[in-house]
Amino acid sequence: MADEDYVYDEATGEWRPASEIAAEAAAGAVVRDAAGNPLADGDQVVLVKDLKVKGAGQTLKQGTVIRSIRLTDNPEELDCRHDTIKGLVLRTEFVRKR
Repeated sequence: MADEDYVYDEATGEWRPASEIAAEAAAGAVVRDAAGNPLADGDQVVLVKDLKVKGAGQTLKQGTVIRSIRLTDNPEELDCRHDTIKGLVLRTEFVRKR
């Protein structure tokens, strides 16, 4: 049996083969919401906490539905639109897939 390096994956909490993690990185990182569900372009998400929106002077309440999200180059951010706010960027830690 060949010796293989293992790397601790903080997202799953498991030790995984380094080759497996490298293959995932090459295929593109999977964007996940606060509950760990994978997200894709066009999904609907729900806010998991109240968020004060800088520059808009308002607060988006917990449970607000955001439709038609778009993934960005950063796997921790989502580009989305809300009825009253244009150019809204949300962090994936504050949303849950609907």
